[in-house]
Amino acid sequence: MRMSARDFLDWPSKRITLLAMSGAGKTTLANKLPKSKWFHYSGDYRIGTKYMDEPILDNIKREAMQVPFLRNLLLSDSIHISNKLTVDNLAPVSSFLGKLGNPDQNGLSLQEFKRRQKLHHQAEVAAMKDVPEFIEKAEDIYGYKHFINDAGGSVCELDDQEALETLAQHTLIIYIKIPLTLEQTIIERAKTDPKPLYYREDFLEEKLAAFMALKKYSSSASIPPDEFVTWVFPELFKSRIPRYQAIADQYGYTVDANDAAHVKNEADFIHLVAQALSN
Repeated sequence: MRMSARDFLDWPSKRITLLAMSGAGKTTLANKLPKSKWFHYSGDYRIGTKYMDEPILDNIKREAMQVPFLRNLLLSDSIHISNKLTVDNLAPVSSFLGKLGNPDQNGLSLQEFKRRQKLHHQAEVAAMKDVPEFIEKAEDIYGYKHFINDAGGSVCELDDQEALETLAQHTLIIYIKIPLTLEQTIIERAKTDPKPLYYREDFLEEKLAAFMALKKYSSSASIPPDEFVTWVFPELFKSRIPRYQAIADQYGYTVDANDAAHVKNEADFIHLVAQALSN
């Protein structure tokens, strides 16, 4: 969606998609908008609650069945396992994605890892295509005039033109660009707390082969899971920058993460977006 700064300021029902890599402050920025006026749509929450709830629960039950005490209770329907995923707690999605590597260190086989990656890809595409429906429901059911889509950090990896065009048609796409001065900080932060992530399959295969050759691992089952995640994150970070910029250049607008960090309230946010459109 393209518009002038004046068009944006006069837009009675503002609908915005925030795109950014993890660590850019996307969710922090979205949370500066009052929930009394803005419908907050979380792509990751939609993924976990609508499209991956059953696989997540199946995985938890599979683990629980390995414990004799819990196995007997599950088989007799004496206990119930539920997924308590919330917008602020997406750990169930992350734990399902898992990490590739040594099964003795809770790593996943390459086949299982790719299966889960594929499920996540399908779920994220579907969650982005759901945005128009939620824009309509937000206003029709709850009376919200404004809508903010806090999209997942891997949207740039989807390679799904229909999903991107859906977002561009129904929302103003704002990309929060991480300046060079912050890139290394985010990379180092990710290394100290390596988290499961989504990777495009061709990227995964290329970087996994390079990692195994460098570290002289004969199979993925020998890899310490955290070691691969830590090594590959800077590569993933670098690969996503041009992908996000390409989306912003074609469909939306770019704001600097440093400027976004100074936003304190809704008025500041509106000014930030209007300035991006002016530029």
